[in-house]
Amino acid sequence: MLTLQFVSCKDEQKPSEVKSVEISFKKEGELQLKKAATDSILATIDIEIADDEYTTQTGLMYRNSMAHNQGMLFIFPNTDYRSFYMKNTKIPLDIIYISEDKTIVSIQKNAKPMDESSLPSEGPAKYVLEVNAGLSETWTLEKGDTIEFSRH
Repeated sequence: MLTLQFVSCKDEQKPSEVKSVEISFKKEGELQLKKAATDSILATIDIEIADDEYTTQTGLMYRNSMAHNQGMLFIFPNTDYRSFYMKNTKIPLDIIYISEDKTIVSIQKNAKPMDESSLPSEGPAKYVLEVNAGLSETWTLEKGDTIEFSRH
């Protein structure tokens, strides 16, 4: 009688460590929000710019916080109705939709973290500004107000 025995030696696998990386704000410009009626400056903030496919898709996802004097400005190649959602976004935001002539067309206030509900613009937008939730209220921002920005 012949007995064959097969033995398998697997390398012992060590559990891999998951490292979380804090994505830090990268100042790429400055933006001013202005009251349409008076042209007075409501706020000046530092902006990070999202203007390619990767940065516009990821936006502020996976970040744990953002300072009150910071925001992300999305710049699209065309003007169209836009819709954002908060998938993988941990901080509550105000989402400000802005036309090609840099006039605010609508504001989605207090977008809830991790919510995948669609948050559409009320008019065609070329730019979208995301800031901490509540700031549009603090700044008394409304439709018709304008922005100006510069890249660094």
